[in-house]
Amino acid sequence: MTQQVAGVQPPKKKRLLSIDALRGFDMFWILGGEKLFLAFFVITGWSFFHFWAKQMEHSTWHGFTAYDLIFPLFIFLSGVSLGIAAKPLSTYPPEKAKATLHHGIKRLALLLLFGVIYNHAWGRGLPVNIDDVRFASVLGRIGISWFVAALLVWYVSEKTQWFVAGGILIGYWLLLEFVTLGGYGGGNFTAEGAINVWFDQHLLPGTTYRNLPLDPEGLLSNVTSIVNALIGVFVGRFMINNIQQSKKLIITLLLIGCGCIALGYLWDIVFPINKTLWTSSFVLVTTGYSILLLTLFYLLIDVIGLTTWAKFFAVIGTNSIIVYLASSLINWKYTSTSLFGGLIKVAPAGWQDVILFGGMLLIQWLILYWLYCRKIFIKV
Repeated sequence: MTQQVAGVQPPKKKRLLSIDALRGFDMFWILGGEKLFLAFFVITGWSFFHFWAKQMEHSTWHGFTAYDLIFPLFIFLSGVSLGIAAKPLSTYPPEKAKATLHHGIKRLALLLLFGVIYNHAWGRGLPVNIDDVRFASVLGRIGISWFVAALLVWYVSEKTQWFVAGGILIGYWLLLEFVTLGGYGGGNFTAEGAINVWFDQHLLPGTTYRNLPLDPEGLLSNVTSIVNALIGVFVGRFMINNIQQSKKLIITLLLIGCGCIALGYLWDIVFPINKTLWTSSFVLVTTGYSILLLTLFYLLIDVIGLTTWAKFFAVIGTNSIIVYLASSLINWKYTSTSLFGGLIKVAPAGWQDVILFGGMLLIQWLILYWLYCRKIFIKV
């Protein structure tokens, strides 16, 4: 056991700007950045913008697009932060351990609540009819995946965490491939016949998204999303332990990221990459791309030191919950039209959408910048 020398403070863990910037980059598309690709394609006719405009749409069922990465990337980054900062609760004094656990439970409860608010899920209004409430949500899934990953970090060994991650991926595949419940499952990976439908129809309270048989954030697929957070934990832990060996860190992360992507596409042959089912192959592909993006941001920002552009995204990333909730509760398109409507009317036809959506981004970013300058960070 090491002893602290009197009068000498242990070095503080370095806060990685790349993580905040990447989180902000992820949320940038939620603000409306994805709409600019189509607007610029209309102006230029360039195939580059057309390609990325298509990538800014969710895959219809099986398959993967860049827009499918936004959600799992956020879960992965929550795990990275956990891996950097969190320790087993047994290493804390009893009162701090208790407070940490209580904070985790509170965070989970708030994210579940905010998810319902984001969904406008109180149905036909007050008084609330529980059957009309959509409880499944993006924020709820983020809360569940983070909380379970946190419990594993707090209470079990690193080796056990690895076994849990592998067990979930393999077990989920075996469940969807071979188990049948009420006529669902048994290798059926459709939106009407997957075993996930049985869970949402029989165990999920309230209603589903657009009353579909299967909710995109349904019960069963929460299980595999935990692995996105856990892999983030492993990466965050590896980063903080090798922060002084940037070359080794970057090369290793690149190899791991490429390996996850390759394994995910290989698994896709028998277990399709699917966001709604959140299949094991989808987990590997999305964590692979998440690792590559984090490595790129880490190299450019924390190693090379190109920080000016990163702060644009960090302004967004440090208040990501505000960004996400506001995207549902505020009509930013109306706000942009109100402020820039005159300019939009006189602009050439192709530029009208650029001004409209660019105005949306500008308004939201300036509000976030105002909060950032005053160090107002709304965290859960």
